[in-house]
Amino acid sequence: MIKHIVMWRLKDTTDAGHFKAELDSCRELVPGMLAFEVAIRTAGLEANCDVVLYSVFQDSAALAAYQNHPHHQYVSSGLGALRESRSVLDYEIQSD
Repeated sequence: MIKHIVMWRLKDTTDAGHFKAELDSCRELVPGMLAFEVAIRTAGLEANCDVVLYSVFQDSAALAAYQNHPHHQYVSSGLGALRESRSVLDYEIQSD
């Protein structure tokens, strides 16, 4: 399994709700997507980003299918202008 974690810092934090909604539209785009959760910073809790995506894919082929899916590409290009920075970590885990 592959975990795909992405964190964004936004230019304007008031865009976080819109950013989350757009990312949520990518849920269940491809077979092999096992988990998909988008969250925004919670006031009063520690955070150094504004939006985070936590997702799990069955294998690297499923992750590649997601990243290359036309809807994902469309959403990514539209959200790019709203972000100040983006950090990502993909890593492999052993399934139980």
